Amino acid sequence: MSNLIDIQTQIQKLQKQASEIKAREFDATVRDILTKMEAFGISIKDLQGASSGRKARGRPAGKAKDAVKVKAAGAKVKKAGAVVAAKYKGPNGETWTGRGLTPRWLAALVAQGQAKEDFAIKA
Repeated sequence: MSNLIDIQTQIQKLQKQASEIKAREFDATVRDILTKMEAFGISIKDLQGASSGRKARGRPAGKAKDAVKVKAAGAKVKKAGAVVAAKYKGPNGETWTGRGLTPRWLAALVAQGQAKEDFAIKA
């Protein structure tokens, strides 16, 4: 029976393999998506409308800086997230917190054979 440390080591190895596969397949996947979008006449605006189940309308995202958020009756107000320190730094000064999708600069470096850990910021 495996112990916790063995399982955590396996998880780390599998996560690294997954990141490498993702980095390797990223460009081809984007090209495939763009080709299909062009073939079907789909625009970014269509995708934005599809995510909410209706056509995009109103002001484009990012334009409502001065808008006031109105709280619906009984709704909880979501607090702004805390600023997270960067965990990775690229050769050109790019940084990444380690959260969310792997940034393109890091994915490209991993695809070239470098380890993600090489760019970890030492605490």
